[in-house]
Amino acid sequence: MRRALAVLVSAALLLSGVPPLHAQSALPSMGDGAEMTLAAERRLGDEIIASLYRDPDYMDDAPLQEYVQGIFQSLVDAASARGELLPDLHERFAWQVLLGRDRQVNAFALPGGYLGVYLGLIAVVSTPDELASVMAHELSHVTQRHIARLIAQQGRQTPLMIGALILGALAASKSPDAAQALMIGGQAAAVQNQLNFSRDMEREADRVGYGLMAPAGFSPQGFVAMFDKLQQANRINDNGSWPYLRSHPLTTQRIADMQSRHALAGSAQPPAPLQHVMMVARARVLMRPGVDAWRQWAAAPQDAGFAQLGRAARVQAWYAAALSSLQLKNMADARKALAGLIQDVDGDAAAQRQAHLLAAELELQDGRPAEALAQLQGLPDNRRPELLLRTQALLRQGDTASIAGALQTWVANHPEDAGAWQALAQAWQQQGQLLRAVRAEAEAQVAHHDYAAAIDRFKAGQDLARRGGAQDYIEASIIDTRLRAVESLLREQAAQR
Repeated sequence: MRRALAVLVSAALLLSGVPPLHAQSALPSMGDGAEMTLAAERRLGDEIIASLYRDPDYMDDAPLQEYVQGIFQSLVDAASARGELLPDLHERFAWQVLLGRDRQVNAFALPGGYLGVYLGLIAVVSTPDELASVMAHELSHVTQRHIARLIAQQGRQTPLMIGALILGALAASKSPDAAQALMIGGQAAAVQNQLNFSRDMEREADRVGYGLMAPAGFSPQGFVAMFDKLQQANRINDNGSWPYLRSHPLTTQRIADMQSRHALAGSAQPPAPLQHVMMVARARVLMRPGVDAWRQWAAAPQDAGFAQLGRAARVQAWYAAALSSLQLKNMADARKALAGLIQDVDGDAAAQRQAHLLAAELELQDGRPAEALAQLQGLPDNRRPELLLRTQALLRQGDTASIAGALQTWVANHPEDAGAWQALAQAWQQQGQLLRAVRAEAEAQVAHHDYAAAIDRFKAGQDLARRGGAQDYIEASIIDTRLRAVESLLREQAAQR
């Protein structure tokens, strides 16, 4: 929290000279925010996520990341097609989801097109439409330049006040109480003005986000269902486990607006696909609920009446049982649950893929790389979960020559993928290509915007080349070029601070 606040305050110091908006309507017109350039907003987002990447709760789980990012990308594409996302904004911003392992039910938008989603939110949504509704709302905060407009409206306030208000409004802190303390730490009148502006932004994000649902392939009923879920939590729960309610407070006007829009649209929410219930189960298991919860989920398929459950409920229980048993190192029970899962997902291609990915994960943890590769046979070669699992299996077999090319192609198309760069570094290390391995390690640090660490690795590569430890002159030249580029990025970052 302190790191995030420091980043926001440093950005506010640069922007505190921006003149305030002289007039503000009840609902600000879309497109405001020109006072803060797109480049400045992207740099601010990069600064914030550089801290989030170092947070112990940040996680890179390939199946969950792919699933959530896929939903987000569908919404981004819909926003672009509808004209809500202007071409310059689309090109300059990252449009990337970061997952947090925390159990709190929360999500937040950040400058530069970044979106934070906690596993606690994934764990409580009943359908992908509900998850999409939250992400559409947060996406609309970005496309409508709410962050830039927020800074512009607070231009007369001190930089510290600006940073604190942004931090509270975006729920960057994991503690609702801390966020609330930041919000009330300044002048009461300024806070009230900011809250009023935030309510306007919430209504606008509702309206724009709702319009993205159907074009992105999701039922608009997901918006109403999620509002109903949040409203119920608001009535019965005030212990901070639903921080989304703190940063996005429900009002009767917002609820009525969504209900009326749904009544006019007349759409129904379809049942959840099997892949979705499997990802919900994965989120619940991986958000560290404790050994007792894992044991309970591992034993769930043995309960009386389990066979009478619906297919989706059984699939979710099988998946949670297999992954929980895997966390408990109980391979025998994990295999039993996996066998039941594979039987129940028969005929559903997306669910079958997730079952085989889980099976490969189990085999790797059990020290059986050949069996893990067998589970991955027939699955796509160009998708991230399969690519990373195959790499780990081949690394254990001492045979990475067949995967290095695929990894190189992947990072060429996804240079921001730190996990893939690390996998490539391991592959090259095993092949004895030490200079390439060092460069891949450096590129992984660049992907996480840790330019100082990246420079250290690039310089290590230069030292290796000078000592004659590697004869790859082309690679040495690439390292020299990349070092100069990253040093420039570091200087720019320091100047902004």
